[in-house]
Amino acid sequence: MVLRPADPPTLLAHGIGSRHDLPISPFYAFAGAFAALFVSFLVLGLLWSSSRFRGDRSGLALPAALERIADAPATRTALRGLGLTAALAVLLSLLLGPDDPGRNPAPGAVYVLLWVGLVPASLLLGPVWRLLNPLRTLYRLGRRLPRARRHTHAPLPNRLGQWPAAATLFGFTWLELAAPDPASTPTLLAALIGYAAVQLTLAARFGERWFADADAFEAYSALLARLSPLGRRSDGRLVLRNPFHGLDATPERPGLVATVCVLLGSTAYDGYSDDPSWINTLQTSPLGRTPTATLGLLASIALVATLYCLCAAATRLVCGPHPGPLTAFAHSLVPIALGYLIAHYFSLFVTEGPRTVSMALGTDNAPEPLPPLGPGGLAALQIIAVVTGHVLGVIAAHDRSVRLFPPARAVAGQLPLLTLMIVYTIGGIGLLLN
Repeated sequence: MVLRPADPPTLLAHGIGSRHDLPISPFYAFAGAFAALFVSFLVLGLLWSSSRFRGDRSGLALPAALERIADAPATRTALRGLGLTAALAVLLSLLLGPDDPGRNPAPGAVYVLLWVGLVPASLLLGPVWRLLNPLRTLYRLGRRLPRARRHTHAPLPNRLGQWPAAATLFGFTWLELAAPDPASTPTLLAALIGYAAVQLTLAARFGERWFADADAFEAYSALLARLSPLGRRSDGRLVLRNPFHGLDATPERPGLVATVCVLLGSTAYDGYSDDPSWINTLQTSPLGRTPTATLGLLASIALVATLYCLCAAATRLVCGPHPGPLTAFAHSLVPIALGYLIAHYFSLFVTEGPRTVSMALGTDNAPEPLPPLGPGGLAALQIIAVVTGHVLGVIAAHDRSVRLFPPARAVAGQLPLLTLMIVYTIGGIGLLLN
């Protein structure tokens, strides 16, 4: 998503998905990625014969005083107030500000500071949106009303799992990548008000748990927070931990695979949407730009999901029956999604983020922020992020495999996963070096 004062208002909001002039050889990029994955697989197979990750049972407890501050009602109230204040500021900007993303900070606040900013925030601090979420705050304020206190909530069916979160996450990515004029104030205002109304209505029926299972940003933040060094142990203590332990504790719930595949597939489509051939297709399609972009987004997500499902089926064929072949290894896709997010959105965040803050503070005449990296540095960062994400995914999958399967089948059972990682890597790097 690139928001510039000179941009036409109909420009799609999208990330820095591909660069056609990156000064790096495709051969060395692909060869290095393949070597990193293959060597990681061999080393793990030879030296890692038993599971080492302990999920939410691990972690070094932080000082009790620090935990008391983090859990203090005043701290949580301040964070909720911050989230609600920021949401009201965005709403006022949409209602009263100009319909120009170059002069209105609201589009940048949503598409840059929120969507992209949740990546570093969740990695550093854990699932922060759970405390900042203004919809949770509004729900809690509404529960204080006498009539609301007497209302009993319907139980949320367990079979739903994270499927509502996958659906709302798709809705937001569709708004960003396929909707007509996603950065216009009428479009964004209608989308945010409609989203809030649906979320609050269903939360009134099912209770506060609805947000954890159905809010796109809470699910997004919680997934990325699995790789945070800060976490909660099973006894409730705030701990410092190896991020792999947090990743290993990812709940295997219905809809988990769908949520991760929406995240991966939408990021992949974001990268491909910069391709000249796809831009030409959007402009010449008899269906129109929005239906064609919607089909492209759905196809990208479906491709990611299909490849993963085929991999899970092959793993089950090699290793024997398993009660949850789809969800058992879904956590290994989270670091891959993180690598894609960093590769696609780093440049956007460090350039458009400060500009959005400047506009919000009324200093939009500040100098245009310069990219922190040149083309060579950006290319290296993007390739390293994608490859590192896949290597971390291989490690997470290997540890889960040696835990679930007999030693004789554990390594062989990872061959489909390794193949999947290679295919995803080739696709990801191909989009960057398109």
